[in-house]
Amino acid sequence: MSATFNPRVERLEGAGQAPAGVGESPVWRVAEQALYWVDIPAQKIVRLRVDSGARTEWVLPEKVACIAFDRHGKVLAGCETGLFAVTLSDAGSDVSVRKLAAPSFPFTDMRFNDGRCDRQGRFWSGTMVQDMAAANPAGELYRYDAQGVLSAPVIDGLITQNGLGWSPDGTIMYLSDSHPLRRQIWAFDYDVESGEPRNRRVFADLNEHAGRPDGAAVDADGCYWICANDAGLLLRFTPEGKLDRQVAVPAIKPSMCAFGGRDLDTLFVTSIRPATGASEHDGHVFAVRPGVSGLPEPEFAGEL
Repeated sequence: MSATFNPRVERLEGAGQAPAGVGESPVWRVAEQALYWVDIPAQKIVRLRVDSGARTEWVLPEKVACIAFDRHGKVLAGCETGLFAVTLSDAGSDVSVRKLAAPSFPFTDMRFNDGRCDRQGRFWSGTMVQDMAAANPAGELYRYDAQGVLSAPVIDGLITQNGLGWSPDGTIMYLSDSHPLRRQIWAFDYDVESGEPRNRRVFADLNEHAGRPDGAAVDADGCYWICANDAGLLLRFTPEGKLDRQVAVPAIKPSMCAFGGRDLDTLFVTSIRPATGASEHDGHVFAVRPGVSGLPEPEFAGEL
């Protein structure tokens, strides 16, 4: 049985701020002490300086689903037609975009979804058919390395790829499929030298718990935090796959979480606004102190 944990959950955005349609991919950038995330249908990257509340937005030419940074502050973005290098202007709105790589999409209505860097700075992201009702398992997981090479599909047969994360030492990789027909989280042994995952096994089956396994974060103790979409919960699993903690958030569809703050002891949570029956909090970003700390988000090891 899991222990229900009731830390204070704070909404970061004021009452006048319009919610995101699909808030995703929170990234805490230590160099700026700022939180970034995306709004997929609005084609936006958003930055919030948490201490001052200053907010900046940039609009991209197409939907953007996941982001990572290189050491210079450039963005590696997983979008509809491929992976892009994005340079953000200081003032907001203006962006410079350059395509880096793209897989051969087997269907027209596809895009990248969840993505982040491994501990060595390789960028990983998966693709999905955007019409989730189609339940099309055409999604694939890719690796983009510091030399600018996009791998062949490393994992295939995914409906809605999500939940990427790595253990603190980088030797375990996590991946989920959040589609209602799947609701699975897998663990892999991960070769930190080659970037190859092996020995795929079920880490947690969310058919046995509440919600669908969306985006994730790994804390400094090696525990895996998953957003339980449709359940309004954050679930923490130990490295052995045991559910040991759950935290309620005021949005029914939490989408991804990331550690940040000055001491990396805050868990930032994005959310999705449902098409019907949305509350005032759905689509906003939240902060919770879960009683554990995270690790700095790895930067992309290459040059963008």
